[in-house]
Amino acid sequence: MATLEQYRKNIQTLLQSYATYSQGEQDIDTQLVLDTTRDHYQLVNVGWQNERRIYGCIIHIDIKDGKIWIQHNGTEDDIAAELVEMGIPKTDIVIGFHSPFKRQFTEYAVN
Repeated sequence: MATLEQYRKNIQTLLQSYATYSQGEQDIDTQLVLDTTRDHYQLVNVGWQNERRIYGCIIHIDIKDGKIWIQHNGTEDDIAAELVEMGIPKTDIVIGFHSPFKRQFTEYAVN
């Protein structure tokens, strides 16, 4: 259970650091969505730019069966490597946006 709590803290720390990068546009909010009961974590942009609606997920991470699943990474950064730097073993990280077939060719868990 200690590992699950640590994974939750690490994910929240990571997303909070990315949330500070996105504070440029006046009419666009960067929102942290933290569901610690069901272990869904997202960073989302919501708002308006000129007269165009802005809504998009920047990062989406879940914890499933004791592993961290990176479901979406809309950044140019390697957030899996950042999680490893935080002490999470590669065997506990799944690159969920890769097809199950391709996951075997990564350094990370297959599922």
